Amino acid sequence: MIPSDLLNFDVISLLWIVFRTAVVYLVLIGGLRIFGKRELGQMTPFDLVVILTVSNAVQNAMIGSDVSVTGATVSVATLLGTNWLFNEFGFRYPRFRKVFVGEPRLLVHDGKLLPENLRRERLDEDDVIMAAREHGLDKLAEVGEAVLELDGTISIVPKDTPAVRTKQRKRQVHR
Repeated sequence: MIPSDLLNFDVISLLWIVFRTAVVYLVLIGGLRIFGKRELGQMTPFDLVVILTVSNAVQNAMIGSDVSVTGATVSVATLLGTNWLFNEFGFRYPRFRKVFVGEPRLLVHDGKLLPENLRRERLDEDDVIMAAREHGLDKLAEVGEAVLELDGTISIVPKDTPAVRTKQRKRQVHR
């Protein structure tokens, strides 16, 4: 037996859910872009609380008073479809990816912090030192380069490590 909410739906209402869900998606992407990559990779308990409350707050904005399975399904499909479109555009148009996703950012070069880049990414020296310790380095002087990656992690290349060439696509590091 098919639930009645799947049979009795209003196309205009469903299109309205698609529109509102896409708008919420774009606002969230924009907010994450503005607040930086750190929010993605290094979550504190405060960040978790924000994520949980934001998800609760935007639910009503996306589906309104429609609490049907159909409304929820349309909203989820819109989120997944919009995310897929963003990924496709990012692969096909590097400028789009640069604007909406960003670029890796150099934080340390030859053992020296780059304060302007740390400020831009809302990081401090302790964040970089913690990442260095995770890679077995005790001092910043031992770090050849530290890069804040797109996923919010900090990659560390020790000074004494020789450069390794790979066939993978190289990403430009913004200095």
